[in-house]
Amino acid sequence: MSQRPASFKTALPGIIICCFAAFGGFLFGFDTGTISGNIAMDSWLRRFGTFDSTLTGFQYYIPSSTKSVVVSIMAVGEFGGALLSSPVSDTVGRRYGIQVGALVLAIGVAMQTGAEGLGVFIAGRVIGGFGIGFISGIVPLYQSECAPKWIRGTVASGYQWFITIGILIANIVNNATQGFSDDSDFRIPIESPRYLVKKGDNAGARQVLARLNAADADSAELDVELKEITDSFEAELAIGESIYADCFKRNDRKVFLRTMTGIAIQGFQQLTGVNFIFYYGTTFFKQAGFSDSFVISMITSSVNMITTIPSFYLIEKYIVAIVGVTVGTTNQSTQIVLVVFVCVYIAAFASTWGPIAWVVLNEIHPLNIRAKAVSMGTASNWFWNFLISFVTPYLVDSGAGDADVQAKVFFIWGTTCFFCAIFVYFYAYETKGLSLEDIDDLYANHTAIESIKADIKRTSDAEAAVVAKQ
Repeated sequence: MSQRPASFKTALPGIIICCFAAFGGFLFGFDTGTISGNIAMDSWLRRFGTFDSTLTGFQYYIPSSTKSVVVSIMAVGEFGGALLSSPVSDTVGRRYGIQVGALVLAIGVAMQTGAEGLGVFIAGRVIGGFGIGFISGIVPLYQSECAPKWIRGTVASGYQWFITIGILIANIVNNATQGFSDDSDFRIPIESPRYLVKKGDNAGARQVLARLNAADADSAELDVELKEITDSFEAELAIGESIYADCFKRNDRKVFLRTMTGIAIQGFQQLTGVNFIFYYGTTFFKQAGFSDSFVISMITSSVNMITTIPSFYLIEKYIVAIVGVTVGTTNQSTQIVLVVFVCVYIAAFASTWGPIAWVVLNEIHPLNIRAKAVSMGTASNWFWNFLISFVTPYLVDSGAGDADVQAKVFFIWGTTCFFCAIFVYFYAYETKGLSLEDIDDLYANHTAIESIKADIKRTSDAEAAVVAKQ
């Protein structure tokens, strides 16, 4: 439904279904958040760490080389899962694709839980990462295809919010279990209407649209929306079946630009450096002299979750913010400053780049290549996730061969965020309020800078008549 309905109740089914799908983000976030605490727990270090009798106090540790592999290896699986999510979801459907991802993730989690050796634990993270890659490649796509246009950005932001909830819950669990000495949702989601049209099941697509919009299957509103989807798909059919190479074609629809924008946006999201806090935050705060580093991680995760909420309303704007900090580690006042600035840094990310990167990725691509382009964008996210999480220990740790930059690492993130802002200004299009089909017109006839003020509206006579009756 293109226009906001007279009654919010009619949009409720579609919103609820998309919110249940967003639980995939919770799985993503929980798995992201647990590792930060795991690698700092005494019980985990006893099982998988290295014993060193020369250390004072606790005599188990994990070398930077091992730490970087344990944390970053999951992104390798996520990269592969994201790439495979496109052909699988195009073949079996979005909902079955989500189920496959959840099943693979469950296998990976079981391996990590029962691991007696580091090799099995790492293998479990790779397999779990494969499942997360599947989920992260399909859930935002599913949401963008099912959510009503007028609230699509807000609904898509819910995916990122659920990620932050997962991270928060993970840190709460970590804090609650740190002192231990020992070691799917019941509702099956409906299919995406655009996927059903792609498979020739227009009747099924109509039924899904009726359920999403709480409308009668024979209503004029659904005629308008279904026609918009089928017209767009027929136009895509005229172009022919797509392959990955089609994502890089240079034509009047700027497909190459759109593909590269999605890939770059997801890469820049990681280059904000925020996962440094989520992956290594507990260890970082412990090194900074905090006695309750697990509690500090809970605080930063809470800030992440709470400050994602404003993005539901600010999603129409691109806001890029970064705060770099460099403070000492022995003075209580500087420790407080460190926590405050880290929270500001996280808040800036959570309300802007966190959700918006996923919204942009899933809005800007033509239907015939959307799944493939989204999978590559998601894979880009995991590629940079792996690279950053692998390199970070060598940057911040103080051992032999490490750079020992500690909190100064935020100057690196500040620099990359500056380039993020430049890229967005020149290449990211403003798509707020447009249907997935209207965005083709925007790219065909405007530049990114022009898109902010572009008046793109393709309301048909039938739709105008429907709106007039509301």
